[in-house]
Amino acid sequence: MVCSGFLGAGKTTTMMALEKECRQRGIGASIISNDLGSRGLADHAYLSALGCSCSQMTGDCICDQRENLVSRLRRLYEEGSQIVFSDIPGFGVGALEHVYHRLAKDYPEEFTLAPFTVVVERASLEKIMGEESASTLPDDLAYILDAQLKEADLILLNKGDLLSDEEREECLAFLSRTWPDTPVLCLSAATGEGASAVMEYLLTHGSQMKKPDLGSGGVAFRKALGKMSESYLQYYARVCCEQMDADAYLCDLAREIRDGLRKPGWDIPHLKLFGRTEDGSFSKVDLLGIGREPVLTHPMGKPCVDLAVQLNASAACPWGEFSRIVNGAIDRVSAAHQLSVVRFYEESFGIMGS
Repeated sequence: MVCSGFLGAGKTTTMMALEKECRQRGIGASIISNDLGSRGLADHAYLSALGCSCSQMTGDCICDQRENLVSRLRRLYEEGSQIVFSDIPGFGVGALEHVYHRLAKDYPEEFTLAPFTVVVERASLEKIMGEESASTLPDDLAYILDAQLKEADLILLNKGDLLSDEEREECLAFLSRTWPDTPVLCLSAATGEGASAVMEYLLTHGSQMKKPDLGSGGVAFRKALGKMSESYLQYYARVCCEQMDADAYLCDLAREIRDGLRKPGWDIPHLKLFGRTEDGSFSKVDLLGIGREPVLTHPMGKPCVDLAVQLNASAACPWGEFSRIVNGAIDRVSAAHQLSVVRFYEESFGIMGS
């Protein structure tokens, strides 16, 4: 099952909830974390730390790694997985054609294709609801979300636990009205509420194998993806005296990066920070836009003396500027927390190659 959806909608958390639901039902399941960086995905590190059955495919979207994907699916099947969940990069469109249709054509009868699932949240959905939005996302990026929803066999309104009854019903009504032929379910992946109903649907339905016109390569496509940059960075931080608070450090770092992006048209739809100590304790922080506060997704809850940090981020900002902002923030926040830092991997690039 491919899990698509805009940056920060909760694709990873959704796959976690569904993998857990499978385990409770006695169904073998596994998760593939997919992103464009060549190594060091924060999501994969987080899933592994939580004990999920998971692996990662890096360096490109699974859309363009078909042979690798097939090899991985076969291996996971041999290891006992009956269902495999994979995400695609949060600004990705076209996976329905490049993954589902090509698997069906080139490997007929080998794989059962579950409903192509798109995860949304209200904050990004407001961009296409025609109402005043608190979102700071550039308007051009609304194209991506609209295109993703056109591909959906199933739409999941995530983070239902954060919505009032009125907000939830408003979003559900909009989705059902705008995409009347696509089922819509509500889910709170973080709490697991709704996961059973979603899993039941996935197990009893298949993909409709739609062929929507997404305008790939057109003006809207180029304008949207032309704004996006990616950054993948790994480093080791050690406190010079006494101990450090990893949770506070990662939250401060997220704020510093966010504040460096406060320029018209710039934003950071998703920043992921994962820090782990030598004894296996870990902390995870997510930031979902310059208009929001960082979320301590998983607190370490105790002091430590060192921290291996993985940073993954997608930003609407020129990649060279973004790299400068990220590295400057690391230096300033680490100094404020009395940490020495050793960087051992960095990769930054523009999605359209600029």
